[in-house]
Amino acid sequence: MKIFKNTIVQTSAIAMLLLCFGCGKKEEKLPAEVKTETTQKPEHESNIKEVELNEAQYNASEIVLGTFTPKNLSEVINANGYTKLPPQNQADVSVFVSGIVKTIAIIEGQKVKKGQLIATVESPEFTRMQEQYLTSKSNLEFLKLEYERQRILSEEEVNSKKIFQKTKSEYEIEKSRFNSLKHQLQTLNINTGATPSSTVPVLAPISGFITEVNIKIGSNVEAGKPLLSIVDNSQLHVDLLVYEKDLHKVKTGQNVRFVLTNQDNSEISGKIFSVGKAFENETKSVAVHADIANDKQQLIPGMYVNALIDVGANTVNALPVDAIVKAEGREFVFILENIDEEDSAKDKNVKIKTYHFQRIEIKTGTAQLGFVQASVLQEIPADAKIVLKGAYYIQSHLLKSEGGGGHEH
Repeated sequence: MKIFKNTIVQTSAIAMLLLCFGCGKKEEKLPAEVKTETTQKPEHESNIKEVELNEAQYNASEIVLGTFTPKNLSEVINANGYTKLPPQNQADVSVFVSGIVKTIAIIEGQKVKKGQLIATVESPEFTRMQEQYLTSKSNLEFLKLEYERQRILSEEEVNSKKIFQKTKSEYEIEKSRFNSLKHQLQTLNINTGATPSSTVPVLAPISGFITEVNIKIGSNVEAGKPLLSIVDNSQLHVDLLVYEKDLHKVKTGQNVRFVLTNQDNSEISGKIFSVGKAFENETKSVAVHADIANDKQQLIPGMYVNALIDVGANTVNALPVDAIVKAEGREFVFILENIDEEDSAKDKNVKIKTYHFQRIEIKTGTAQLGFVQASVLQEIPADAKIVLKGAYYIQSHLLKSEGGGGHEH
């Protein structure tokens, strides 16, 4: 009996062990777990997406392609200021003698060159001045001959020196009067060799643009009163206010940059040529003067600007802010992957282009004046064409394609 009982106990224990072993083996081979391991994608592949645009879509989106731009975005000083025009590039046009406006040859906003006719003024005074000039010229010729004759007689002691001195004095007086009248006529832009006229031309003293016209036909003009104004904006500079804490970092020769937000974010560059030596208007700021490039006449005097003064040389790869799109809590740019060309179904001689863009994840840093530091998180070709403008348009097509069953790489 005892032996039989031990046998039953051993048999039961072996059965329990086999059951447990079998259960453990089944759990290791669950089909669900095997499926999960074989279908999981690498994490970086989910970030790579492609968008396809036809030629019409590409042209309509006004996409601009480019690459990274080296920018100094960290070692800079922010400064506010305004554009200013030197006094030698501004002119008020006036006349030296009162008269009546006879003709006007310009309109406000017109570009003129130095010496160009802008108006004519009529006055009887101009005729009198020319008559006086011609009379003085005739008298001077006579007195010069008399002076030479008396000089010779005086040297030969035929006449007294008193007569010679009187003749010399009259000659010198008339010579001074003649030169004065000649200078007055030249100042009035009157040709001294022409026939006397009551009308004189008014010429532009500098090249530039007409900003104000204060006259009309028949207007009575007074001596020294401005008829119109001319400005030459090509020599425009900026006055920037730098606070005391940053003043020791600013030096002549440093570069200045600012963006025209109302003119397609175009960037203007310049260079500091002078640093003020006194505080401006009881503020703890000093005026810093910088020459700027204004060849395209984009700027006018008095414009407010927000500028960056480069005080270091730490440049980084930067992109325009418009090149970066945000999605899924991350930041991306698009690069042009390739362009396909196919024959048109209607005309075999016409090629239809298809543009393929790939979305690449990036990491951004410091942002200044419409540019932001950008680093790609995966390797791209050195000559990759990045979408600088139109990225949000491409992103919208990506979202549409995903909503409609678009493909993903």
